[in-house]
Amino acid sequence: MCGIYGSTIYYNNTEIEHKLERTRFRGPDRSRYDRICSNGTEVILGHNRLSIIDLCERSDQPLAYMGKIHIVFNGEIYNFQELKESLSKKGYSFNTTSDTEVICAAYLEYGTDCTGYLNGMFSFVILDIENNRLFGSRDRLGKKPFYYFYDGEDFEFSSQISSIQLHHKKMSVSEASISYYLAWGAVPDPHSIYNEVKKLPAGHSFTFQLDTREFSSFCYWDIDYLGNNIYKGTYSDAKEELEEILKDSVKIRLFADVPVGVFLSGGIDSSIVAAMATKVTTSAIKTFSVKFDHHKYDESHHAALVAKHLGTEHHTIACDYNEGLNLIQNYSHYYDEPFADSSAIPSMLLSKYTRQHVTVALSGDGGDESFLGYLRYNVVKKRSFFNIPYPLRKILSGLLSIPNSYKLNVMSKGALIRDLDEYYLRTMVNVDDSWLDNKYNYYDLEDRKYLEHKHKGYLERISDFDIKTYLINDINTKVDRASMAFSLEARAPLLDYRVVEFARSIPTDFKFLPGNQKRILKDVLYQHVPKDIMERPKKGFGVPLAEWFRNELKEYVYDTLNEAALKEIPGIVPEKISFMIQQHMNNQWNRAPIIWKLLVLKQWLNSNAKGLSID
Repeated sequence: MCGIYGSTIYYNNTEIEHKLERTRFRGPDRSRYDRICSNGTEVILGHNRLSIIDLCERSDQPLAYMGKIHIVFNGEIYNFQELKESLSKKGYSFNTTSDTEVICAAYLEYGTDCTGYLNGMFSFVILDIENNRLFGSRDRLGKKPFYYFYDGEDFEFSSQISSIQLHHKKMSVSEASISYYLAWGAVPDPHSIYNEVKKLPAGHSFTFQLDTREFSSFCYWDIDYLGNNIYKGTYSDAKEELEEILKDSVKIRLFADVPVGVFLSGGIDSSIVAAMATKVTTSAIKTFSVKFDHHKYDESHHAALVAKHLGTEHHTIACDYNEGLNLIQNYSHYYDEPFADSSAIPSMLLSKYTRQHVTVALSGDGGDESFLGYLRYNVVKKRSFFNIPYPLRKILSGLLSIPNSYKLNVMSKGALIRDLDEYYLRTMVNVDDSWLDNKYNYYDLEDRKYLEHKHKGYLERISDFDIKTYLINDINTKVDRASMAFSLEARAPLLDYRVVEFARSIPTDFKFLPGNQKRILKDVLYQHVPKDIMERPKKGFGVPLAEWFRNELKEYVYDTLNEAALKEIPGIVPEKISFMIQQHMNNQWNRAPIIWKLLVLKQWLNSNAKGLSID
């Protein structure tokens, strides 16, 4: 787990060191860069290393292999030992025990198809001297970030956008991306907050020809959204097969030359990861959870019960308000694009203290998307409102549109939603979008194709859509930045592509029955953890922002989002926001999600947009 950087743009040594230093928290063990000449073109490759496998300097990067290629790599390849054995039989030799050399040999053997052989989380770039090109790739589900600048001539890339931003002369803030952020809470792939910088989409690779300066990308993996791969076995068969996949997924993620632990909230997903971990190793498993003073957000008691049953060495971390406030005020240093998932704060606190005990932590991310666990899936399933003909709903909308009644006006807007596809998109954004200026179409996402087709049932389609959008743009971004802020590697067994592909193939009722979401995942877990420990209402992983904004952070909200400040924020209707803030302070309506979005955006603009145009 590291931070990578590279460029064909000339920067002096001080500037390169500055760029690497900006994200040194991603890899504090060693930092290095090389200037490499490829057929007359200089390429800069840089790397900040967090040592996980083969801790020796021989595995430091940039790494040269067989005198043919150079690589910078962020992430882990979990099947590297199996792949290494196969490549050794083909004549490749290895001088380290790391996974980095294995990527190099796989590239030399399989060319740009090499990523199909890798099971892991990764973003990497290879300088291929013989073919005079850069080749790079991002893992199937976007666990690892990859930003790049390309203007038709020069190419620059990094794990985080801030390294590209430094000393760059061609940057402007994207007003369209601000609109996306305000709607979705994150800037979706392939966009970034800057017009000139893009994200390589998950499951994609690219080539950049150093002679012609031509950049091209291609998709090497995607979810089966057309429903071609249908599981034929029984529920009992599927449950047994899923458990074997999960055991192996956890086992290969426990391999490291540093201490490894497990995030344990006490929910289904983290509990099944912890349970599998205790089954596949004889070593004592360390587990970690976070405790809040506010009972609504505190699951530490449930985590402790699961840990006690599994016999793990459990650590409970108290969430301190002052620490949380400090993280809020320094948020944009680590999330160097606007990012509004407030559960990033407890994720950062959990990572900070977990890092005092281990260098790697397994998480339960991915279970809700693949196994239909979100509460909103149940809400959508029950939505009978769309059985009413649209013309009648238009009449109802008119009747509900009553002046000075905010709730009825929101219901009026909801009545005008034409179908379930639009309804799901609107609920993911906000049924009430009156505070957005609507200059840009923030629903204009390429990934809508995963939702708006008829090849699968509705729940499967929204699950696919969430995997391609919410999981990649929000969950994976949150966990990567939160963990790497404190040099902790987070691994997600439920995001092993084999788990995701299996979940996409099994029938909906294996995963979802009325009143029983994540059915098959629960039934696997109940073989290892008693059902009575697990059965309780689902909670989100968050902080009490609504209460903080009305109390401890009240002045901070008023100071940051005053009338003058609101006028400086693109994409909003300032008068509406002022009204919503007052609604929140008067305890009339919970406006914490919108207030948090704007606080994060204003902080980012204050830190990063001075002197830059916004267009």
